[in-house]
Amino acid sequence: MAKVELKQPVIAEISENIKDAASVVVVDYRGLTVAEDTELRKQLREAGVVYKVYKNTMMNFAFKDTDFEQLKDVLEGPSAIAISKEDATAAARILAKFAKNAPKLEIKAGVVEGTLYDAQGMQAIANVPSREELLSKLLGSLQSPITNLARVLNQIAEQGGEVPAKEEAPVEEAPAAEEAAEEAPAAEEAPAEEAAEAEAPAEETTEE
Repeated sequence: MAKVELKQPVIAEISENIKDAASVVVVDYRGLTVAEDTELRKQLREAGVVYKVYKNTMMNFAFKDTDFEQLKDVLEGPSAIAISKEDATAAARILAKFAKNAPKLEIKAGVVEGTLYDAQGMQAIANVPSREELLSKLLGSLQSPITNLARVLNQIAEQGGEVPAKEEAPVEEAPAAEEAAEEAPAAEEAPAEEAAEAEAPAEETTEE
């Protein structure tokens, strides 16, 4: 069987793994102990990250004409790739954290959502909170006004459904309006009495 035919299944496997991937990180794993390698694979697998060791030539073939072709310059020496399809920062975050206790693990570079980042850039990506953490913070910020609303509703319920006293202030203006209404007729009656008095002398003159 020709060597090209032997390569095709491997290239196809890589291509399938990177299909629709949110990020691909290339690492140098040389120096890791068997125990460290096993633990790293476990952590990545639990986070939904695919971790594989491939020959550089195979990865170059699979990366061709994709966003991950930008990684060709770092595919030298023993290389492994960590592929994440959902959380774009998961692979970088786990690898960077693991490398703190296993300095032999070296992050070479990565492509995150179509953008190439060198080793330093990947360290910055590793500090980005996970989607779950961001959602948790967002939920926490949304809970504050909801909590305030719940407190107001609870106060209304305790008062038998009545609106708090501070909102009843405008009702106190009603008596003033009623007093004005009662005084209005008195003011209108005064001219009528004066008119009656003015007519009285006229009647006496007619009798004489």
